[in-house]
Amino acid sequence: MRIRYENRRTLVTLTGTVRLRLKIRRCEAINCPRFHKPYRPEAEGALALPQHEFGLDVVALVGALRHREHRSVPEIHALLLGRGVAIAERSVTNLVDRYDEVLAAQLADPQHLRRQLAGQDRIVLALDGLQPDVGHEVLWVLRDCLSGTVLLARSLLSSTADDLAVLLQEAVAAAGLPVAGVISDGQQSIRKAVATALPGAPHQLCHFHFLREAALPVFEADRHAKKELKKRVRGVRPIERAVEGRDDPEAALVRGYAAAVRSAITDDGRAPLDAAGLRLEERLGKVADSLERIGAKGGPSRPLTQLKHLIDQALAGTAALWPSVRQGFVFVHAAAHLLGNAAGEPGARVRRRFDGLLGAMRRHRSRAGDLAPAFDHFRKVAASYRPGLFHAADVAGLPRTNNGLEQLFGSQRYHERRATGRKTTSPSAVLRGSVRLIAGLGTRAQIRSASDLSQVDHARWRDLRRSLDKRRQARTARTRFRHDPDAYLAALERQAHQQTLPS
Repeated sequence: MRIRYENRRTLVTLTGTVRLRLKIRRCEAINCPRFHKPYRPEAEGALALPQHEFGLDVVALVGALRHREHRSVPEIHALLLGRGVAIAERSVTNLVDRYDEVLAAQLADPQHLRRQLAGQDRIVLALDGLQPDVGHEVLWVLRDCLSGTVLLARSLLSSTADDLAVLLQEAVAAAGLPVAGVISDGQQSIRKAVATALPGAPHQLCHFHFLREAALPVFEADRHAKKELKKRVRGVRPIERAVEGRDDPEAALVRGYAAAVRSAITDDGRAPLDAAGLRLEERLGKVADSLERIGAKGGPSRPLTQLKHLIDQALAGTAALWPSVRQGFVFVHAAAHLLGNAAGEPGARVRRRFDGLLGAMRRHRSRAGDLAPAFDHFRKVAASYRPGLFHAADVAGLPRTNNGLEQLFGSQRYHERRATGRKTTSPSAVLRGSVRLIAGLGTRAQIRSASDLSQVDHARWRDLRRSLDKRRQARTARTRFRHDPDAYLAALERQAHQQTLPS
């Protein structure tokens, strides 16, 4: 190839502004596939991305500051200015996006994934989606449970079984290993997608999602009973006021018991196993017993007598609510214990014991009182989940829950919150989440240098960037319609009119 012309290019790097003189070559052989196509120096790719004015060393520093040190865009801008890099704050945002795209294109490359999984003979897939707002895209993530490697992250506007089946097939093809099992929640589209894309693969349904869905009426009954009990102990504040300004031992005793009641009231539970109402009833009963013991020894003061009377009335007024709730949680905890399979029994035995528990729920339905429909709901949900609840007992490395992927989502939200200050996940986290999630995980695992970023396949990076731009344009169109529907529709009408004009 002969040198045919030169190009000049200015780059802003961490060491200063650099002026490059690039010698462009072209092949003169007519039968060559690159006949008369420009060939730029290979060394240029180690310095900067095509058509960018900032060097890869600046891009690598911006990515490390964002994902490892959780710096905001204004903070990164100030740090770069302090190092003598002339850059606008808007350009910092663009460089963060470029860093995410380049690193995600590298880490999601099938060759890179296969090098990471070289020591394995199989993979166990975890599948879940993240959707900050209803109606927006869902960020679907496929992760190998054995190595912790994210195989694929993709934002989809619709999450049909066919769409998810394509993602599963793409992830398996990229890994190049047989699938030993799949773990997910009980969403019907996921079940159908796994059955279509991976026929015969054990599909474990998450025990946590199952228990949360099956025990929902029991948990709601417990929460209702707790609400009724809390309403009856709202009179603690007047008792505290009666001893305000006093420092004697009796006043300290009253404040101590009042603090115990307030602590019990404000302790909330989390579904599906944490019965906050039963715990509140038990703790208030212990406080009442303690006050009873004080009275037996010498007589409590008037404020403590009032507090005990208040608690006794509250417990008596809600006494009818607790037996059915307590019976419901007996079965819920028994189901969790059986599915936990601490003894490591085979799946067939766990299944038989679980079926026996469901039979006991049917026989004791009359003892549940008002919660009898909750038992029916539990058995109905169990019948739906039953085919996928017991694979983890037979397949090594297949987890019982999808909590690992849920925790990964929580970790990503935590890091985003530290960097941006946003308490809730922004829709942009899904819009660019397919690259931001992978780039964030990769950066926190290892600091990337400019030489690492220079190894990216530019064609793969351009394709990834085009797909992200298409989703951004769709989001921009929706925003424009919300701001001015009339102008948005008028522009579409003009576009349609131009297409119908005769040529």
